[in-house]
Amino acid sequence: MSFSLVADMGIHRGYIGNWFMCIWCFCCAMTLIILTVELRRLPPEFPFFWCLSNTYACYSALLCLSASVIYSITYIHFLPYGPYRDQAIAATAFSCIASVFYAMEVVKMWERCKIYKTTCYVLTMPGLLKVLETFMAGIIFSFIINTTLYLHQPALEWCVAVYSICFIPAALAILLNLGEWEYRLPGPFPLFQLVLTLLSVLLYISALVLWLLYQFNEEFGGHPQRSSDEHCRDELTYDMCTWDQRLAVAVLTAINLLAYVAELVYWARQVSVETKALPRVS
Repeated sequence: MSFSLVADMGIHRGYIGNWFMCIWCFCCAMTLIILTVELRRLPPEFPFFWCLSNTYACYSALLCLSASVIYSITYIHFLPYGPYRDQAIAATAFSCIASVFYAMEVVKMWERCKIYKTTCYVLTMPGLLKVLETFMAGIIFSFIINTTLYLHQPALEWCVAVYSICFIPAALAILLNLGEWEYRLPGPFPLFQLVLTLLSVLLYISALVLWLLYQFNEEFGGHPQRSSDEHCRDELTYDMCTWDQRLAVAVLTAINLLAYVAELVYWARQVSVETKALPRVS
């Protein structure tokens, strides 16, 4: 419904509108494929199908939610009152409903894991945090495609490097656990995750501080006010101006930092419990 409503508007959408149309189309197509596989009772032939479908549901919930929020802020706000604005609002509402349904599916699968005592990494606390971390990093990447945000300053280039460095281990952790390969690592997996998460927390702290200083502090060449950006005007531009992109990256960096801190606390507790459980040598 979201895809159909926006496609039927028949006006120039800009890259923001086209990007979210791709998201809605992708979610619809993948859900249809998963539904077809389940109706044909094919999951037993695909050993990782159940975990993959749960992983997809987690990401789709976040995708539809982000589409609803960003689309309404960057697009609907500038549309004049009329049928086009009504259609855009309706598309956003359907996107919100879709995100709720995907979240309900994740919750139901979580309850199913407890009842049948089955395991799936993305339905655990560290798994959900990894999904959130990789998703936030992906949204950040979509904003920093605009290289004018950071190429003029080495400190900002370091921030971009941090996003990439932290994304790779998080994505690998999801793949290792989905394939049940985490036990092939040379050391204990919780300790391995604790070290990587601690490193990610430190890197994200540096990225957040540098990004705020060099993007919003005049002493470091930043722009503290939106009005200082000549591209940010109260008119329909079909995309986000540079200052809005800077702010979005800063907010997403802060959210991802909180996610990494929460994961650090989790793995610290896990390592502590395992350490206490080890037999003491007298």
